[in-house]
Amino acid sequence: MQIKNQYVDLPILKEKNIVLALKREDLIHPLISGNKFRKLKYNVLEAIRLGHDSILTFGGAFSNHILATAAAGKNNNLKTIGIIRGDEIGNKWIDNPTLKLASENGMQFKFVSRESYRNKENSDFLESLKEEFGTFYLVPEGGTNSLAIKGCEEILVDSDSDFEIISVCVGTGGTMAGLINAANNNQRILGFPVLKGDFFQDKLKKLTKKNNWTINSEYHFGGYGKIDENLVRFINEFKEQTNIPLDPVYTGKMMYGLLDMIENDNFVPGTRILAIHTGGLQGIAGMNTVLEKKKLPLLDI
Repeated sequence: MQIKNQYVDLPILKEKNIVLALKREDLIHPLISGNKFRKLKYNVLEAIRLGHDSILTFGGAFSNHILATAAAGKNNNLKTIGIIRGDEIGNKWIDNPTLKLASENGMQFKFVSRESYRNKENSDFLESLKEEFGTFYLVPEGGTNSLAIKGCEEILVDSDSDFEIISVCVGTGGTMAGLINAANNNQRILGFPVLKGDFFQDKLKKLTKKNNWTINSEYHFGGYGKIDENLVRFINEFKEQTNIPLDPVYTGKMMYGLLDMIENDNFVPGTRILAIHTGGLQGIAGMNTVLEKKKLPLLDI
């Protein structure tokens, strides 16, 4: 599936002589959007090939991956099971817009404590899930495995070869690894982690053998799912100026960081940058409930 690039017109880009376009992967599908479509594509085909009738995966309460897996399962007549982090959610999940929609798409939930959730890769824990749910095809949290990377390699197409920089937000690293593998020799992949920490270098080295990439860890805003009034204002203004919505967990942080780097002359004049919009817009409604409780400005929907 080929997605068109949308060029961004902002004063700072003209001032610095930078070309910036967004690959609108968020428009692939309303529920299986962006990199989640890419990551699930070959995993769903593999589940069907192996004769499974169920997919089991892991995620948090507002997870894009959880909702996308539910929708992909429904589209392919596969049952889906979501192991959700946080047992306190079990009695009030119906008020959660992400989980409610995942349930409407057929997903069955099991809510576990954060302590138990840390065992998601433990063989004994996985065996206990097979005893409870029967056999299933396992997709890891965030969807990253070799088949997910294969799917993400399809994001870049021949017409993208004239961009020198490919920018992407980083969660589990699968999308960035796919882009690294698919990039031409004249291209460099620039990743913006949304988690706090310095472990991405080692993680990416395990996912890809190429070294045509750079990580900028300065724009995580405190860690995964963390957001402040400054980021809310930026996302709302970017949408007003460009008519492109950004999500607050992933793409919003990447675009904030990218434009800040441009403003601070981190790119030579004439550089052509392609930023990947990885979707995740469904999470805005859930984030607004958090912002409302903190009495912070809300994100435009």
